[in-house]
Amino acid sequence: MRQAVVPAQYLQIALDLATRIAQGELAEGSRIYGRSVLASEYGVSPETIRKALRLLADMKVVDVKPQSGAVVLSADSARRYIDNFSEDADIHSLRCQLKDLLAESAEVNRRMAETVTALVKSQDTFAAAGQPLPNYEVPVPKDSPLIGKSIGELQFWQSTGGTIVAIRRGQTVILSPGPYAELYGGDVIILVGSPSAAEAAHRLVTTKE
Repeated sequence: MRQAVVPAQYLQIALDLATRIAQGELAEGSRIYGRSVLASEYGVSPETIRKALRLLADMKVVDVKPQSGAVVLSADSARRYIDNFSEDADIHSLRCQLKDLLAESAEVNRRMAETVTALVKSQDTFAAAGQPLPNYEVPVPKDSPLIGKSIGELQFWQSTGGTIVAIRRGQTVILSPGPYAELYGGDVIILVGSPSAAEAAHRLVTTKE
């Protein structure tokens, strides 16, 4: 199902002004209120109003004059803008959503890199002390309540104090699974941590909700 897309504020304001012009509420040749007045009317910043008017000016709906506001140029151009608005707004908003998702992905990657770095340092510490890195295998029962849930959703580290370094699934080993990796029945979680972390992980995969 397609996700609903909400246009940016300045796009909504530009559409509203174009609608008022197309309907004759704002006649051709009339002067539109200053940015501060429009900002108060729409409850937004003057910068948002500036962007809305700039967009309408690019479409020849209004003419923006420095220090004197904007003048309505064409109701026909306003109607053309309204006809093209839906597709243009969807594209713009989807680009904004993509930008946000890329930023979230970059943050997740940064945190994963920090975790791997900390893990490597821990391993170096154990090696320097002549001790092997303690790791444990935690089988996921076929009827575990965790089946189908992701590592991030479970907040595994916060719940157990252990770090998942791999998941063995049949003959396949998934190394350094990310927060979106889901658990399946029959999986074997390989984690590093203390014995108490391993016990907490066993309880987590077997306790019924």
